[in-house]
Amino acid sequence: MKDDVWTRDEIQSPCVKLCVVHPAERLCVGCFRTIEEIGAWSRLTHEARAAIMAELPTRAPRLQKRRGGRATRVA
Repeated sequence: MKDDVWTRDEIQSPCVKLCVVHPAERLCVGCFRTIEEIGAWSRLTHEARAAIMAELPTRAPRLQKRRGGRATRVA
C-alpha cells in the first residue's frame, strides 16, 4: 500500500478563521473577501480564485481606519 496522499492542484482559501463582516465595507475582516466571494469559493475556477487572491492585499487598507487616539480627544 502506498502512503502517498492525493492533493488537489488548486488555490486554497485565504480564510484565517476570523470571520466577521465589516458593516460598512462588506468585507470579511480576516480574509478581505466579500460574502459573495466566500460563498462561491468552492465553485470558482482557478483563474477566478487567482484574480481574487491578487486583489486581496489592496482591500486591506479599506479596513484600517484610525480613530484618532488621544490627540483627537484632547483637541
